[in-house]
Amino acid sequence: MKMGKMRILCFLIFGITGSSAFGQLTIEDCQQRAKKNYPLIKQHELIEQSESYSLSNVSSGWLPRITLSAKASYQSDVTGLPVKVPLVKIEEMNKDQYQALLEVSQIVYDGGEINKQKKISRASSDVDRKQLEVDLYAINDRVNNLYFGILLLKEQMKQNQLLQDELQRNYDRVSSYVQNGIANQSDLDAVKVNQLNTTQRQTELKSLCEAYLNMLSVFVGEKIDVNDLSKPQTKETLLSVNRPELSLIDARINQLNVQEEMIGARNLPKVGAFVQGGYGNPGLNMLKNEFVPYYIAGMRFSWSFSGFYTRKNEHQLMRTGRLKLENQKEVFLFNIGMQLTQQSNEQKKLQSLIVDDNEIIRLRESIRTSSEAKVENGTLSVTDLLRDITLEDQARQSKLLHEIQFLKTVYDMNNTTNN
Repeated sequence: MKMGKMRILCFLIFGITGSSAFGQLTIEDCQQRAKKNYPLIKQHELIEQSESYSLSNVSSGWLPRITLSAKASYQSDVTGLPVKVPLVKIEEMNKDQYQALLEVSQIVYDGGEINKQKKISRASSDVDRKQLEVDLYAINDRVNNLYFGILLLKEQMKQNQLLQDELQRNYDRVSSYVQNGIANQSDLDAVKVNQLNTTQRQTELKSLCEAYLNMLSVFVGEKIDVNDLSKPQTKETLLSVNRPELSLIDARINQLNVQEEMIGARNLPKVGAFVQGGYGNPGLNMLKNEFVPYYIAGMRFSWSFSGFYTRKNEHQLMRTGRLKLENQKEVFLFNIGMQLTQQSNEQKKLQSLIVDDNEIIRLRESIRTSSEAKVENGTLSVTDLLRDITLEDQARQSKLLHEIQFLKTVYDMNNTTNN
């Protein structure tokens, strides 16, 4: 089935929050703010300025060219008449000569070379923009990892607090058992140890969550609290690939196409007009031995044929470059397809695990309730009860992990396809 027509609709099989509370940050908000805050974003303006300057420079090719030159020379011999004319004195030219020349030239026809240079400048800037989009797109994955890491730690802290409440409830119960002679002090100490371990675990979770929040705050450019982040909703994942890397490859192909057009433009004839104004000794009349002003106006036609020697090879180089880029696109799409397949399989696995988690939690809760009754009747030790409480907590923690992992794979797939 073609990737462009394939689509998969992913639904969470566990409860999800509805609309984000007022003032909360969604994962999309964090992605957008991270891109705006990232130092690389400043290159957008720099690229625009660079393109403007380049186009301005190229456009100046149509402006008249003004050249001022001057020279003074001395030569060993000068032109003279080979015969003498009776009664006529012809002065010999000076061997020292002087000339100042001002020339104004204007391109009339350049074979489209200036226009092609403009297209090359625009194509080059477009490549820079697409490359910047690719570089900025990588931020999404880093933000996603931090965002879902914080959500997982937040849920684990909630579950840890529930475990602390449960242990406190059992501590109070065992305390009454000790007073009634059903349990002893060692049983109460065992519950207290579990309480201390759970408290330590909560401290570790808070510290790790704070570290993740600090990193995400640096990315988005503002201080973020754990309660500021809303749990994302699942959404449809389209398997049509719209990654900026593909746009970058297309921009580079277009750049090669424009450069190939320049090959033809360079090999066309050029026509220009010029006006020269000079002052020198001698002037245009070589026999007039004095400083005089003069001018010359005319047209120039030039056609260089040397470009035809390499034109075929240059076209072949451009064709080879396009084939390499097309191959890069094929390889990229192939790797994306493999990645999507892996992510889709991971989603299916997690969905199955969550179904099992729900059943495991139900059974563990039932076992723990039964253990509490047995402890109260004196047929089960407090140590065994604590083990059942821990196993139930581990089952709930496992479900939390699988739920966040599943939600993350949904956003990972959307990040993979850029949909």
